[in-house]
Amino acid sequence: MDARTLKPETYFIEYEPYYESVGDEIEVFEAAYRNRLPILLKGPTGCGKTRFMEHMAWRLKRPLITVSCHDDLTASDLVGRFLVKGGETVWVDGPLAAAVRAGGICYLDEIVEARKDTTVVIHPLADDRRVLPMEKVGELLEANSDFCLAISYNPGYQSILKDLKQSTRQRFVALEFDYPETGLEQKIIATETGVPADMAAQLVKFAHMTRNLKGSGLDEGASTRLLVHAAKLIQSGVDPVVACRSSIAQALTDDADMLIAVNELSASLF
Repeated sequence: MDARTLKPETYFIEYEPYYESVGDEIEVFEAAYRNRLPILLKGPTGCGKTRFMEHMAWRLKRPLITVSCHDDLTASDLVGRFLVKGGETVWVDGPLAAAVRAGGICYLDEIVEARKDTTVVIHPLADDRRVLPMEKVGELLEANSDFCLAISYNPGYQSILKDLKQSTRQRFVALEFDYPETGLEQKIIATETGVPADMAAQLVKFAHMTRNLKGSGLDEGASTRLLVHAAKLIQSGVDPVVACRSSIAQALTDDADMLIAVNELSASLF
């Protein structure tokens, strides 16, 4: 097999991922995709950005390659590198190059966590050029017409040193995400986990209590994702207070006083 070749079947999403639309995000994404425009998802951790991307990849019938960005992620990690295989030196595409070549969707999650040279690499892909410079092999790779670039970040959590630069931001069509409104969030939790509606309502109420503590001891409140985790434990027979402590409180903070405060909130509800 050519080392550059992506196996599309590996990245196709076969079954429809459950996703509840909260606005016109599906319509805007599809319009941006048809016009070959890159997409930026903005919103807090655990509010559904990744699930939305999975849903859109399923709707558009395109392979989805997701990269979770981190401090050590380099441009070479995205584009590719030479590796020794079977005694020969061969070029192996990184996930971005593979998506560009195969016409997939490349989703760079929490892009501001990556090293600065990675944003420079995506700039030519995020404008009318739609090309990926591959300096190590002397190639200017033109994006397949089906290729889509999507990135995400959490603007409320990043420091000024890790904000998204205007030179990057203004290349993208932006979609803003937040936690769903109360009724919809309850529906999502009940549908995802099978817990009764009244239990889902109590979990959402608890989440709002923790979200009110953001900036007053907590960096973030309980996300929809954490509520789903707690609900799954409860549905499996775990006591609600224990489930909230294990999957929500411990995930939100290591501060002893804040742990006590958050656990007291859950105990007051359950």
